[in-house]
Amino acid sequence: MATLKTTALTFLVAAILAGLLPESTVGQNCGCAPDKCCSKHGYCGLGDDYCGSGCQEGPCTPVTSNGVSVGDLVTPDFFNGIIGQAAANCEGKNFYTRDAFLNALAPYPGFGQTGTPDDSKREIAAFFAHATHETGYFCFINEKEETRKDYCDPSYTQYPCAPGKQYFGRGPLQLSWNYNYGGAGKSIKFDGLGSPETVATDVVVSFKAALWFWMENVHSIITSGQGFGATIKKINSGECSGGASDKVQSRIGFYTGYCNQFGVSPGDNLSC
Repeated sequence: MATLKTTALTFLVAAILAGLLPESTVGQNCGCAPDKCCSKHGYCGLGDDYCGSGCQEGPCTPVTSNGVSVGDLVTPDFFNGIIGQAAANCEGKNFYTRDAFLNALAPYPGFGQTGTPDDSKREIAAFFAHATHETGYFCFINEKEETRKDYCDPSYTQYPCAPGKQYFGRGPLQLSWNYNYGGAGKSIKFDGLGSPETVATDVVVSFKAALWFWMENVHSIITSGQGFGATIKKINSGECSGGASDKVQSRIGFYTGYCNQFGVSPGDNLSC
């Protein structure tokens, strides 16, 4: 009799788990619908339990102890205010989206979340200033043909250039060079060396590649208070040699404008 009761109880629990759990809590492996978050435990849904701390994929909006939410700053109005200035026939017009940017944030919880609230705002402003400049208001996905080259440095033997592939600028920060595609691919888990064009065809990978480069090379500069000018030098040192003052001023103009929108001082050392 005890065995029969135990068996019946087992079937009852199994039935509850199989049929009565709400859809939003069914276990997933980051295969949620685009408008839902994959929580740190692998479940799909919306709200802080899914989109907050530990969110793996989707419209994640983590908030840290400084109280800054990247999603609350990069609002639809903010993002659309940038891309809305690109011409209607731009290749990036129907490619770059705010949702893709937010989806790409999950592997980079430190972005826009480090230091004081003002530090966070300045970092987000700096990222979008460079992205706006590099892509012409999110107009360009690929580097202009007249300036493209292979960008293959064979001295980086751990990232060998694939035959017939070019590592010219692609994405929000115009990722370039085989060592950057190789490093980004290894981190993001796509074939950066064999298929660099993925950065121009998959918008979430495109933003992830930009955020990877930022976190690897720029994040510590802006969050340590070195100033926006130091980020220009890191992203394009050639502009700091004195022959591209118009480009430097363009980046500074975008940065100070976005800082104004976020209600934060741009800080010192704006130019390189």
